Amino acid sequence: MHPLSPDLSRIRSEGDINLSPRREAWAAEHVPPSTRAVLARDEAVFLHQSLSTPCLNVLTGAEGIYLIDDQGRRYMDFHGNNVHQVGFGHPRVIEAIKRQLDALPFCPRRYTNETAILLAERLAKLAPGDLNKILFAPGGTSAIGMALKLARYATGRYKTISMWDSFHGASLDAISVGGEEIFRGGIGPLMPGAEHVPPPDAYRCVWGCGGVCNLKCADYIEYALEKEGDVAAVIAETVRCTPFVPPTDYWRKVREACDRHGTLLILDEIPICLGRTGKMFAVEHYGIVPDMLVIGKGLGGGVFPMAALIAREGLDIAKSKALGHYTHEKSPVGCAAALATLEVIEEEGLLENAKTVGRYAQEQLRGMAERFSLIGDVRGIGLLIGVELVKDREGREKHVEAAEQVLYSALSKGLSFKLTMGNILTLTPPLTIAKDQMDQALEILEGCFAEVEGG
Repeated sequence: MHPLSPDLSRIRSEGDINLSPRREAWAAEHVPPSTRAVLARDEAVFLHQSLSTPCLNVLTGAEGIYLIDDQGRRYMDFHGNNVHQVGFGHPRVIEAIKRQLDALPFCPRRYTNETAILLAERLAKLAPGDLNKILFAPGGTSAIGMALKLARYATGRYKTISMWDSFHGASLDAISVGGEEIFRGGIGPLMPGAEHVPPPDAYRCVWGCGGVCNLKCADYIEYALEKEGDVAAVIAETVRCTPFVPPTDYWRKVREACDRHGTLLILDEIPICLGRTGKMFAVEHYGIVPDMLVIGKGLGGGVFPMAALIAREGLDIAKSKALGHYTHEKSPVGCAAALATLEVIEEEGLLENAKTVGRYAQEQLRGMAERFSLIGDVRGIGLLIGVELVKDREGREKHVEAAEQVLYSALSKGLSFKLTMGNILTLTPPLTIAKDQMDQALEILEGCFAEVEGG
């Protein structure tokens, strides 16, 4: 075993581990000396960190649903860091960016511009309820920070309740409310008042719900709000990327609990906004309106780093404070990319495509679960799909070794995706994916499952 290899049995992380014997074995077979030389240069100049450096491969292109490496090999990208709702290099997004570069490439913070206003107006119209006040930021982590500050200003409180195993970004405030050990562990004192509760995970429910959520996880949030008494905000991912898909009544109960205790509800949809679940915003599946909605990643069309805080009009109370103050807050280029992205999603029917192709993929994967005992659970919503691999279905012990085998076998066959929590295949393709492309990906996965079960 590599001297720096992690204990695979303890993995509870946002992504697959970049130091493992299986990755080294895959690289030895598929990464030629010329590529290794480039990777070595990368490794020499960048700070090393889990989940990225050392890197897996070298890319030279990205188009549609595909990544292209420096050997010309194409990979269907079912990962994409969730920026690729409209695919890579969508011509309408690229053209919008080029036009904006020619007209107004940058806007200092003391000024505004028509493109930024148009985007804010569009998001306010699309967002549910009275979510109609916007702030832009250059990344989701920054937008989370703005939301946390606004919650403190609005309530006069500083405590938060969030979920174990959640991810809200990598800055110190974001990892304080986040719940992943790989980001929090060994870092020292975090932001005070950040309390955590179990997530709505029916498959591994700490309340023993037996696979059908009994909403005790939602009841516990009310219990925590009552016991703490002075919580500024509940902050959570509407649907966790693993995914954890809460039942319909979950967010209704949490919303009602927040209202009873004077607590704001902040929903983080940074990776799953803009159609991934089959609706523009995942919260639309639940029929409630949060006090703040945070979006990002795909907002920039897979090109430009863009995020947004969308808040209730009544929370416009920080006129003499600085919530964000980011240099690229009203980037005309980023806003042009975002406007084009929204147009593509609506005009090319990507919400419906996410629903129909996502439903089809889940049906096919559930059929595979009947043939392969290592598949413990298939869950998802739209084109956010998780396949949990286990050593035995009754005990539900995580099969992290099998998950790594499937990951690298699939890569060798032209399919890229992410592992989450060590044993969950997280499948998030572009919303532009066609059914025949999904069939090709499913065929690869089926072959990988057969390889692993066949020994």
